[in-house]
Amino acid sequence: MRLLAAIATGIILLGAAPAPPPPAPPASSAPSAVTWGVAPSSAKGPNGRPAFTYKLDPGATLTDYVAVTNHSARPLTLNLYASDAFTTAQGGFDLLAGGQQPTDVGAWVRLTQRSVTIPSTSRLNVPFTLTVPNNATPGDHAGGIVASLATTTADAQGNQVAVDHRVGARIYLRVTGELQPALTVENLRVRHTGSHNPLAGGTLTATFTVHNTGNVRLTGRPTLGAAGPFGLGRRSGDPAALPEILPGGELTTTVRMTGVPPLFRLIASAAVTPAAVGDQVLDPPPQGDTAQVTVWAVPWPQLALLALLALAVWALVAARRRRARQVARAVAAAREEGRTEASQKTERMSDGQDAAVPAAVGAGPRAGGDGGAAPDRSTPDADRSERSREDSRPDIDHTGKDEQ
Repeated sequence: MRLLAAIATGIILLGAAPAPPPPAPPASSAPSAVTWGVAPSSAKGPNGRPAFTYKLDPGATLTDYVAVTNHSARPLTLNLYASDAFTTAQGGFDLLAGGQQPTDVGAWVRLTQRSVTIPSTSRLNVPFTLTVPNNATPGDHAGGIVASLATTTADAQGNQVAVDHRVGARIYLRVTGELQPALTVENLRVRHTGSHNPLAGGTLTATFTVHNTGNVRLTGRPTLGAAGPFGLGRRSGDPAALPEILPGGELTTTVRMTGVPPLFRLIASAAVTPAAVGDQVLDPPPQGDTAQVTVWAVPWPQLALLALLALAVWALVAARRRRARQVARAVAAAREEGRTEASQKTERMSDGQDAAVPAAVGAGPRAGGDGGAAPDRSTPDADRSERSREDSRPDIDHTGKDEQ
């Protein structure tokens, strides 16, 4: 029922916005040609206020007016009530469903009429009172005044479904007292998705919840950072500002950052810096919050490229070693062949010298031969010298004496 009411035209007026919206345009989610609007007013009609904005002490009471305008060509009967506001998970501004009882500012509003019938193309200025309880907590309280039209329609399966078409105006009430603006980062979840390009970094996706733990409605700007071991490859991102978050409310946001190198183990940090909504002045200034997680980023493409490079280097080195071994074997074979040829040549020369020695010895002159023949070289030089000395001595006869 609440989901069906959320898709009604009235939600357009109460939708997400960091600042109060302008006066609501006519809604058209109700049956065709039936439109109406709700806006802050005075006793004389709308006065241009974008929302009901008050600052009151505990126990204070005021009277104000809400204008309900029928833009249709026929009379229109609407339910009129006040309710509490909350922040949706996506950061929208919404009110409790019509069947839920308010417990905050919606319960502090008293309307003089709970149902109004407005003639065609007419406006009705309805007074109401707002009484702040004595025990109201300091800070911001948000709600809205709603004019709704309940209708019945058929869904896709043909079932009859009751739909509450709502149009409303926001209420922002600040109760005086100590302000405690604070935003916290919760449920941080981070994942790293690598790129198919090994020369490019991956994408870091962080999803976290920003919780308004203070008592002031705030906006904020999230930041995301990541770094590898020893701060290597540090990257940071600065996403768009958040919509307003009511006190006690929270929203979930997702931040992506590209070009993050996969350095195996990354430290990812998400932070949010609170900021005031509109022209508010916050004293003391709001404090930010940071959360950190560790995420594994395995560089699979880079490891694959490194493996291919290592394989290519190994193949190159192996090829060079194989060529070197082939050259060494060829050189060894050539040397062995040279040694073999040299050994064979030496053996042939040795065989030739052995055959020449007897021929040289038998080539001397024969006895009684030609006087011009060469002397016998077989006689030693000492014997020849001794013989020469003996031949040169005179012949002396030692057998007899000299004659008288």
